[in-house]
Amino acid sequence: MTDEKEKPAESVAPVEEQTSTPEGAEGPVELTVADLNNLKQIIDVASGRGAFKPNEMTVVGTVYTKLEAFLTAVAAQQKAQEGAKNA
Repeated sequence: MTDEKEKPAESVAPVEEQTSTPEGAEGPVELTVADLNNLKQIIDVASGRGAFKPNEMTVVGTVYTKLEAFLTAVAAQQKAQEGAKNA
């Protein structure tokens, strides 16, 4: 016998890799700025509700900061392009 206690087998559903596009989708899958804004909001809500463990907060915070900086840069770029069009 070993010193380790036997753990009951965990029931895990197999992960299926999705190789086709969702029904009704044409062309490559795109990730838009609106999607990234939604992701930022999801992180806000999840962290506010305590969905992340303390040891995960550093990674979540780093990703959130990068996402926020990217979205700010995109917004500034879009504003500059609109200003150039109107000039």
